[in-house]
Amino acid sequence: MKFSRRHFFLSGCALLCLPQASSAQNRPAIRILVGFPPGGATDAITRVIADRLPNLLGQPVIIDNKPGVGGRIAADALLAAQADGLTFMVAPNATPTFQMLVFGQQIKWNILKDFTAVAGLASYPLGMGVAINTGAKNANEFVEWVRRNPGKASFGTPGTGGQNHFLGVQLAKTMGIDLPVTPYKGSPPMVTDLVGGHVTSAISLMDGMMAQHKAGKLRVIGVFTKERSPLMPEIPTFIEQGIDITSGEGWTGMWAKAGTPASEVQRMQEAVRQVLQMPDAREQLSLRLWAHPHFRTGAELENVQRAELAHWEPIIKTSGFKPE
Repeated sequence: MKFSRRHFFLSGCALLCLPQASSAQNRPAIRILVGFPPGGATDAITRVIADRLPNLLGQPVIIDNKPGVGGRIAADALLAAQADGLTFMVAPNATPTFQMLVFGQQIKWNILKDFTAVAGLASYPLGMGVAINTGAKNANEFVEWVRRNPGKASFGTPGTGGQNHFLGVQLAKTMGIDLPVTPYKGSPPMVTDLVGGHVTSAISLMDGMMAQHKAGKLRVIGVFTKERSPLMPEIPTFIEQGIDITSGEGWTGMWAKAGTPASEVQRMQEAVRQVLQMPDAREQLSLRLWAHPHFRTGAELENVQRAELAHWEPIIKTSGFKPE
């Protein structure tokens, strides 16, 4: 095989993108903490990224699942780790935003002070599905159904105190309807009850509801994002239906412990950026997980965190919600 001068130039550029990769061959394994069990959405997104990192970083990468209390156990483990560039955490925004705002003094860390944002990995819309027996085909028809059937409506969520929960609170307040929450231990039993008509509506990620929507077993009436999702362009937003709620984008990010050398943070950030440009990684995230590959730099991710905390803090305070 003949190699042109251009071939060597491009190969050299690729190596320069990760200047430490070649010198990292003998380094110990990188550990990525995940505060949710294997098989869940956060774990699956992490594995799409982690499986491709060793070839870019030149060292092993292992996933360490530490499920429990909304990702707090993994965050506690990151806080206790050495700030040496060998330990990172991947978590959905439920951990840095809602754990901070809902549980306050019960947690040991502050996401903005104790951790360094590395990169954003993916984003995904949160939406509402309704039971077929409501007859509602869109958001306004569902609101009218709730008004005509006092005491019969509720919305399911996979747990309480998270973004799904407070989106429902925001919807009820905006539309002036009585819509109490029905919490579930995860999405599968919630979707099962929604299909069976045992709960009238549910707010969640789309991975569990879209298959049932396409099968005609429930109806997804809208997503809580500013624009329609490219993953499901046929589903309208709530704002285009006249309901001004646009705070329903979920996202997954990566953090290091504060004090981790900037060179190590930058090295991981660049590797993540390259993974999210790979067609096979993008396809897995989009088609299998209903998540949009969405790279953000550490600085961009921190700005998103601050804006989200500022948005949700007054909503959570006025809701009167008290964690158990």
